Amino acid sequence: MKLPIIKTLAEQQSLEDLKKAEECLINGEVLPFEVGGEDEGEQLTHILGAIDILERVKNEGIDLRTAIRGFSERVRNSIS
Repeated sequence: MKLPIIKTLAEQQSLEDLKKAEECLINGEVLPFEVGGEDEGEQLTHILGAIDILERVKNEGIDLRTAIRGFSERVRNSIS
């Protein structure tokens, strides 16, 4: 997982587009936009991270930067 890729996806793609990309990846279809990652598993992780961030922006009314920081903290806490 690479946070800069997740951040870029969250900044450049809409929530709807990310969900479509998730579906495409799961169904083995071509992604509608480039998603960095060494394999499909890492690409899915990046898409799901960006979805989580944008859903928090939408549902909690926080700004994108705060949502990205919160995501990063949750990941760090889960692995420590």
